[in-house]
Amino acid sequence: MQPDAGKLSLYERLGGVYSIATVVDDFIDRVMGDPRLNANPLVDQALHRVPPAGFKYLVTEMVCWATGGPQKYTGKSMSESHAQLKITAQEWDAFLDDFQQTLDKFGVPTAEQAELKAIVDSTRSDIVVDAASAASAQS
Repeated sequence: MQPDAGKLSLYERLGGVYSIATVVDDFIDRVMGDPRLNANPLVDQALHRVPPAGFKYLVTEMVCWATGGPQKYTGKSMSESHAQLKITAQEWDAFLDDFQQTLDKFGVPTAEQAELKAIVDSTRSDIVVDAASAASAQS
């Protein structure tokens, strides 16, 4: 561990925008092709109605911002961009599995993985609908 590693932001420890963009590129490709997520027609439509490059750009921007980088996230809020998708807890778990596979592929260290997962987990309530809401939306 470097002497100043405790003072580096997560953004810096992840290698900055180029490293983050590379990981996001793999992750979004994985998410966009995941049949567990695309089984939800609302998610499938949302993932495929925008060009992948633009989607990857916004996710990269958001990850850079959330990890302490100089970028500013310019996209919609998580609740605004996900409310109409009716994402279930099972779909969230599939998303997290895709995330873990990507982190493992790139050898992201355990400590940084834990920090990234905490950031992602902080968005869960804005993205996942509870079972009662999902049931009433389908009836």
